Amino acid sequence: MNPQEAEKRIAQLSQEINHHNNLYYQESNPEISDFEFDKLLEELIALETSFPDLLDPDSPSQRVGGTITKEFQTVEHSTKMLSLGNTYSVEELIAFDERVVKGLGHTNFEYFCEMKFDGVAISLVYENGRLVRAVTRGDGYRGDDVTENVRTIRNIPLYIKGDNIPANFEVRGEIFLPLKEFLKINAEREEAGAALLANPRNAASGTLKMQDSSVVAKRRLNCYFYQLLGDDIGVQTHSEAISLIEKWGFNVSQTYRKVENIQEVIQYIEDWKEKRFSLPVDTDGVVLKVNNYDQREELGFTAKNPRWAIAYKYKAESAETELLSVTYQVGRTGAITPVANLSPVSLAGTTVKRASLHNANEIERLDMHEGDFVFVEKGGEIIPKITAVNPERRNTEAKPIAYITHCPECGTELERKESEAKHYCPNAETCPPQVLGRIEHFVSKRAMDIDSMGTERIRALIDQGFITDPADIYELESRKEELLGLEMSQDQYETEGDGILYITLEKALFALTEQISFKQIHDFLIEKAALPLAETLRAFQEQIRKWKKKVPSNTAMIDYLISNLKDHNLPKLEDYVPVAVVLDLFLSRKVDFQQVLEVSKKEGTVHGILLKLNPDLNQELTDRIKKLKANTFQDGVIKNMMEGIAASKNQPFEKVLFALGIRNIGENTAQLLARHFGTIAKLEAATSEQLLDINGVGETLVHSIHDFFAQPKNKEIIARLKGFGLKFEVDESESRQLGNSLEGKRILASGKLLHFKRDEIKDAVIAHGGQYISSVSKNLDFIIEGEDMGPSKKEKAQKLGVPMISEEEFLKIIGG
Repeated sequence: MNPQEAEKRIAQLSQEINHHNNLYYQESNPEISDFEFDKLLEELIALETSFPDLLDPDSPSQRVGGTITKEFQTVEHSTKMLSLGNTYSVEELIAFDERVVKGLGHTNFEYFCEMKFDGVAISLVYENGRLVRAVTRGDGYRGDDVTENVRTIRNIPLYIKGDNIPANFEVRGEIFLPLKEFLKINAEREEAGAALLANPRNAASGTLKMQDSSVVAKRRLNCYFYQLLGDDIGVQTHSEAISLIEKWGFNVSQTYRKVENIQEVIQYIEDWKEKRFSLPVDTDGVVLKVNNYDQREELGFTAKNPRWAIAYKYKAESAETELLSVTYQVGRTGAITPVANLSPVSLAGTTVKRASLHNANEIERLDMHEGDFVFVEKGGEIIPKITAVNPERRNTEAKPIAYITHCPECGTELERKESEAKHYCPNAETCPPQVLGRIEHFVSKRAMDIDSMGTERIRALIDQGFITDPADIYELESRKEELLGLEMSQDQYETEGDGILYITLEKALFALTEQISFKQIHDFLIEKAALPLAETLRAFQEQIRKWKKKVPSNTAMIDYLISNLKDHNLPKLEDYVPVAVVLDLFLSRKVDFQQVLEVSKKEGTVHGILLKLNPDLNQELTDRIKKLKANTFQDGVIKNMMEGIAASKNQPFEKVLFALGIRNIGENTAQLLARHFGTIAKLEAATSEQLLDINGVGETLVHSIHDFFAQPKNKEIIARLKGFGLKFEVDESESRQLGNSLEGKRILASGKLLHFKRDEIKDAVIAHGGQYISSVSKNLDFIIEGEDMGPSKKEKAQKLGVPMISEEEFLKIIGG
C-alpha cells in the first residue's frame, strides 16, 4: 500500500471506529462484536506504524494507552468542585424552593433536573480545543492528575472541533464503569480465579488510579458530563451550556429535563423512580439546579453548599424475607460486625442475600430470633440493612440470636466497653484482620513502598501463618520455597459464627462436576440468583441434562451434595456451602467427616485443611480438589515480592519510622522526629520535655511514643528489622543542613515556582531547618505563593490569617 492509499484507508478506519465508539458509548447500541471492533483497531495501528507520518494525535488508536504512571501529581482546581446538600422528602424540596424564591424575591426562574450518578467526579481542562488535563475531585480544592488514564476513555473528546471554541474551558462529569462491563469483568476474574471487584463505583475509582493506562483502556470506562466552566463561554444558563457541550461531542445523559416550577421537579423525580434501574450506571437520586447563572450568583453559597442547588435522594425500598443465619466479620481495628444471611429477595433492581446488623444492640433492639422473617431496606449502603422483624411469622420454639463470645478469626474472647456499641477482639497482636491493617500501612507507597505486596497477597500470608508483624515480611526471603502453591485469595471463603469455613457455591459446583466451565456455572447462578439453595441445586441438575455433559456422574455428585447438606444440617449461607461437606464427597473413605469439620474451623483455606489432614490422594482426586482452590503463589509472583522486599531496605529512616505505625505519627511528624533525633535510639530515649520542645509535638503524641516503646514486642520488631538491614538512623547525606534560618517554621508552597520543582522546595525547607506541611492550616508560619496559586487555597489561607510571601522573599530568608 502506497502513502496515498494508506492515508485514505486510515481516514476510513478512523471514521468507522469513531462511529462504532459512538454507538457503543453514547447510544448503547453496538452494531459489531468486540472481536470485529478489535480487528479494525489492529488494522489502523498497523497502518499508522508502517506510515508514522500519517499518525494523527487524535486518532482512535491513541486510546489504547501504554503510559506507565508511577505517581499521580496533585493539581489545584481553578474552581472548587462543590458538594451538595441532600434532601429525602418532598417537604424538604418545597422548603428549598421557598428559600430560592425568598433569595431572588420572585418566582421568575427555572430549574434544571439531572440524575445523580454513582461514579467518580472528574474535571477536564481544554486549551485551544485540546484536552490538556484531567483531575479527580480529591478534596474539592485539589485532586490527582489522571490525564493519561482518562485519554483512554473512548467517549471523552481529545480534541474539540467547530466554530467559536473558547481558548480555555473546563467540563466536569462523572466517570463510571457500566454495569454490564462490571459484570463482564467480574465473570472473567472469576473464571481466572481472581478476586472479584466490590462494586462498579469502587471499580471505576480504582481503574482511574491504575499505573498502566493500557489496562485502563481495556476496562471500557464511560463518562456523563454535566457542567461547563470558563470565562468566555457565551452562555447565560445551564441548559445552554449543556446544549453546547452536547454539540461539541461530550456525552450527556439524556435523562435531564428543564422545568418551570417545583411541582414539575417532583413529577420528574416520580418519573425516574423506577426507570432509573434501567440505566447503565447506579443512581440514587436527582440533582436540582437553578438554571440561570446570574440568579445563581445572586443566591450565592452557605459555608458548605450552594444555595441554588440540592440533591434529592430516593427513599430506600423495603422487602420481607427469611433470616437463614448470622455471620460475624472482623474489621481491621478489631471491631466485630454481624451480618444477616437471607433467603434471596428482589430489592431496588437487585437480588439481596445479606444485610448488615451493625452490632449486638441492633440484634437486641430488633429482638431477632433464629428463622425470623425480616424487613430489609437498601438505601445508600452497599450492604442493605434490616429495619424490623415480623413477629407474626415467628416459630414459637425459635431461640433468640445469641451474639458470639469469641473472635471468629482468632478465637480470642471478645471485649465490649461500657460506652461503646460494638464488640472488639483485643488480640491486636495476632488477629488476622488487625494484622492486615498494620501490614498494609507498613508496605504502602508512603511508607516502605513494597508495591508487589497487595492486600490479597498480604491477607493470604497472614491467614496461612507467614506474617504476624512487619519483621516477618523480611523472613519471607528465606521461606520462598514454602510459598509456592499457597492460595492467594480469601474472597471465595466465608466463616460462619461457630468458625466453620464455607466456600462459594460456584467453586463447589466447579470442583464436583466435570467438563463444565467455571463461566457456565457463573452465568447459570446469576440467572438463578433469586432461587433458594435447594432449588438452585435441582435446577442445576436440569441444566446439566440440557448441556449433556457427563450427565450420570455430574448429576449424581449434585445428589450427594444435596444429601450431605441435609444430613449434616449445618447453618445456611446463601451462595456458600460448608467446605467440610464438599471435601467429604472426595475424602469420605479416607478421613472422618467430624475430623474434616473440626479442621475447617481452624484453617482458612482448602490448601490449609489438606496440609493439616495430609490425606493420601491419587492424581485424579488432587486435580478435582485443586478446582476448589483460589489462585496460588507461583514463581513470578514470588520473585516480584522478593525484589520489592529487598528494594524496601533502602528506604530512609523517616519512611521506616512512619511505617512502624506509631499512633498519631503521620508523614510530616515522622520526618520532623527523624531529622530532629537522627536515630531511633535517641527518639526512644527522649524525655517528655525534650519531645514537647519540638514545634508541633503535643501531649497526645508524647503519650503515643512512650506507649509504643514501652511494649517489648515493638522493641523486638525494631531489633529484627535492624537485623534485616532497615535504616533506623538518618544518613549523613540526608541530614546535611544548609542553614537554620527556617528553624521551627512550618511552611507550605503553592502554585508554580520558578526556582524550585515540587520536591526541591520541600528539600530546601528541610535543609534550612524548617518543616514542610502539605496542606493549608492555621499552624503554618507562612505560604510561599507561586504563580497560579489555587484561589480556594488562597482564600482559605486568608481566612486563617496565614502570611503569604513571594518566592523572592523566601530566597532572601534562606540566603539564596
